[in-house]
Amino acid sequence: MMYPFLTLNDETEIVHSEMKPDGTVKVYIEKPDEKDCFHHATCYLPGYKWEDVYGFSDGDIEKFMEILESTANLIMEFSKDGGFENASGF
Repeated sequence: MMYPFLTLNDETEIVHSEMKPDGTVKVYIEKPDEKDCFHHATCYLPGYKWEDVYGFSDGDIEKFMEILESTANLIMEFSKDGGFENASGF
């Protein structure tokens, strides 16, 4: 299951999985694109391993990396509790 985490001003969506038994969390990033339909990338925390990057530039990935580095502690915590909504009690 994937849980919503953050929507950026340019409609980029960042979602994450539950924590896997090996302690990893899948973070999926996608952005609508008129030409390509969606640009997307996957990053696995805590190791910041990127895969399946499509449509995003190196600069985009650097920006996403900064976002993930500054929020990884939240994503990791929320992944244990069923996402932000469950962790926050909403």
